Amino acid sequence: MYISKKNLTKMVEFGIDVLLKRSIDWKQKPIALLTNNAATSNMGIATRKVLQQNGFLIKLLFSPEHGLETNGPDGEPIPDGFDSLTGLPFISLYGQKLTPTAEDLEGIEIVIFDIPDIGARFYTYLWTLTHLMEACAGNGKKLIILDRPNPLSGNMNLSEGPVLQEACASFIGRWAIPIRHSCTLGELANYFNSKMKLGVDLEIIPCNYWNRLEFQPNWGTAFVPTSPAIQHFESMLLYPGLCLLEATNISEGRGTEMAFRIAGAPWMNGKIVANLFNQIGLEDVKAKPISFKPSEGKYKEESCAGIEFMIQDCNYFQSVSNGLLLINLIKSIYPTHFKWANYPTAVNVKGENHLDKLVGIPNSISLFKLPLQEFLAAIIKLTNTHHWQKDMSDYLLY
Repeated sequence: MYISKKNLTKMVEFGIDVLLKRSIDWKQKPIALLTNNAATSNMGIATRKVLQQNGFLIKLLFSPEHGLETNGPDGEPIPDGFDSLTGLPFISLYGQKLTPTAEDLEGIEIVIFDIPDIGARFYTYLWTLTHLMEACAGNGKKLIILDRPNPLSGNMNLSEGPVLQEACASFIGRWAIPIRHSCTLGELANYFNSKMKLGVDLEIIPCNYWNRLEFQPNWGTAFVPTSPAIQHFESMLLYPGLCLLEATNISEGRGTEMAFRIAGAPWMNGKIVANLFNQIGLEDVKAKPISFKPSEGKYKEESCAGIEFMIQDCNYFQSVSNGLLLINLIKSIYPTHFKWANYPTAVNVKGENHLDKLVGIPNSISLFKLPLQEFLAAIIKLTNTHHWQKDMSDYLLY
């Protein structure tokens, strides 16, 4: 096993579990909750349901990308509606708007946020939180974040850049953080509230019994998928690097059970790519050939060949560097087949400059024109997060 199994004395308690143990004097104040199906107690009960069952006066729900049910297709707008689980109305913050309006928040006194993150800058739940923070600050609402561990661990030495540059800001990266940030959303909220001078009346309900060096399989809780393509812990671990494939004509495995664990195309030879990748000599990850047929996305219903990644030790695995190396390798093997591609979504309708938005630096394609040794040197420099680790040191909660 690539994750050390510790003798767990206590199951990790999420912010929701901690909240339920407290004596709360605001239960009967009108509450709005931003959440989805992936947000559960450590016993697997949906946060919105358990709060309702415990007498919290939830009046309104908000949902992020993929909707309350976490089953909306990537990048597709989600309409408003009513929640089948609680009977409550919900307003989508990935449809006609990204930010709650004053009208939405009228009559609400407390806003609660509880959504799991997966530790990557371009996973949009974080940026929905930042829009919520701005709305709460602008409308004088108290915001309570029910914190959750980072499933990729909070080991700051595993954080990876590049740090987003302002010219590449978008809904998959609004403000300057690295691709793999190694923080909880509560920590990032405190950081942004200070650095961006948001002025939010903010309270973080922290987790209990989480060591920030621990990955999700060590929490003692069941894995809960966070979106259609993130169905396994290994997908989370590989996502900060393999999501870069969105900006290419290489399939990242969407439409299979192996999304973000595989890479391929109809024109690839999996054995050749696997052999050459393994010759790089990375000790923390190996590749093996695989064939697959996606049911959606790139090469829908076409037979593809490619590679599956086998993580050897997640305590050292550098996912961003892995993704950059993979793209460079495939581009060098298949110079006539490989193409850069747009990636249309509800927040980037034409899908232009997607690689820049993902990587976080302008003209990122130029990296892949460098000779190999210069490319490797550039990766080392770009993914360094020394300054990020220093900036975040005062905001870490665990």
